[in-house]
Amino acid sequence: MPTLEDLKGYAERATGLRRPGKRKAMDLAQARKPHTVRFKDDGLVPNHPRWPLIIYRGAIDLDERHDPAAVIEDLFEANGWADAWRDGIYDYVHYHSRIHEVLGIARGKGRVRFGGKKGRIFTLKAGDIAILPAGTGHESLSADDDFLVIGAYPPAGTYDECTTVEDRPRALKTIPKVPVPRKDPVYGIGGPLSKLWRKAK
Repeated sequence: MPTLEDLKGYAERATGLRRPGKRKAMDLAQARKPHTVRFKDDGLVPNHPRWPLIIYRGAIDLDERHDPAAVIEDLFEANGWADAWRDGIYDYVHYHSRIHEVLGIARGKGRVRFGGKKGRIFTLKAGDIAILPAGTGHESLSADDDFLVIGAYPPAGTYDECTTVEDRPRALKTIPKVPVPRKDPVYGIGGPLSKLWRKAK
């Protein structure tokens, strides 16, 4: 059943109200230095064998004229990351073994652990972006009532959700095969993602 945020998104797409559009959304991206973290396989969550989690702090100018969720959706779509959703982050450890994921914070703030139970906790707030290579464990530990996340995926890959040790054997084979996306979801071609993920050994 669609949530209120989903219905709002449908209405904005139909009318164009409070949406910047793809071109304008790209202008709202602010140059930020990427923060990267690599995680080891913890026995349950494989994480990615080569590529780091990337976090951009305050990467998007969320002004009063546009719906923050729409700005993030339009920016991701402008850079080829689609199938966007509006929600929170699950409160249990999970990862995707056949696709990368980007999470953009539209409202509020939340404490999110990346990398599995032995990973690291980050407080993410409006304007922050986290790019998770396939295999990266993530879960919400706590969040404001108004915490709103926009998630999206690159064109190559298939959505799956892994949560158990039984998922590991297949995941260990599929994670390294998910290709580097052609564009960074925030900064497009030439953005930090392609350099960070290609050169990481």
